Amino acid sequence: MSDIVIRHATADDIPAIVALLADDPLGAQRESPGDLAPYRAAFERLAGDPHQHLVVAERDGRTVGTLQLTVIPGLSRRGATRSVVEAVRVHADERGSGLGTRLIEWAVGTSRREGCALVQLTSDATRVDAHRFYERLGFEASHLGFKYHL
Repeated sequence: MSDIVIRHATADDIPAIVALLADDPLGAQRESPGDLAPYRAAFERLAGDPHQHLVVAERDGRTVGTLQLTVIPGLSRRGATRSVVEAVRVHADERGSGLGTRLIEWAVGTSRREGCALVQLTSDATRVDAHRFYERLGFEASHLGFKYHL
């Protein structure tokens, strides 16, 4: 894994990130790799927000993973800052290589440096393998999530 570089994403990374997001059964239903305009607009919003960390993992110049980390200041838990991990994706060729662990370790380390007291994430109920992965890394299934689509 020493040949993996985790770095902040640039606008040039958008096509590779979207391809990763679309490369699973759920993502294939939600993402539109043929139309990058909404992703470019979203990237501009992310790039202008210091609480957002969109990263890619590269091996030999090829994007093989991504995740987004959002740092959220708050009043609850005695004014604790927390982070939220979103959109963790590892290229199909890299699954099982330890790259997912490396990405989550990056997110936890960055959260510590940002002064977060808690790292949280959600995972679709159908992603049973992902649930085992997160539990193996020390995450606990502690809440029931809800969504309201607008």
